[in-house]
Amino acid sequence: MVVWKDVFTIGMILFAVIDIIGSIPVIVDLRNKLGHIQSEKASIVALVIMIAFLFVGEKILKLIGIDANSFAVAGSFVLFFLALEMILGVRLYREDNPSTASIVPIAFPLIAGAGTMTTILSLRAAYDKINIIIAIVLNVIVVYFFLKSSGKIEKVLGVNGLSVIRKIFGVVLLAISVKLFAANIKGLFI
Repeated sequence: MVVWKDVFTIGMILFAVIDIIGSIPVIVDLRNKLGHIQSEKASIVALVIMIAFLFVGEKILKLIGIDANSFAVAGSFVLFFLALEMILGVRLYREDNPSTASIVPIAFPLIAGAGTMTTILSLRAAYDKINIIIAIVLNVIVVYFFLKSSGKIEKVLGVNGLSVIRKIFGVVLLAISVKLFAANIKGLFI
């Protein structure tokens, strides 16, 4: 059953993890280096990756014998470090230099990266799949909008504006990681 409050919560969590606003400088740089970015293609590929991982990820966990609580706790650590990157402006994970921009690195790993995958599986432990799917679709629509208008957004917000928004979402993500950790740590010891 669709619970719109859950969809909103999941959507905000995914929005913070995907961090499309914080990625605008990277997207603009890629567009300048590599030319046109296929926003539609990148968005569709990211959507397929995330929804497929929602279903396949759980089966992979069962196959290798990891319970949802363990994965959620591990995911909370990933979210914690992603939040630190956003807040402190440091890069703990570095990607290779891309030669194309639409699928790699925009669809994967920029939009549907390790943090997003971990978050999706962690959310699966707490929410119904239908609510997660709706939140993923809504996020991909937002991502598409940001990909299409990244140049305009950069001009309106400026470098400082983008930095402030990135830090705000970093603090939100940090709080989410602490909540996810607290909710699932007890399940490890029962």
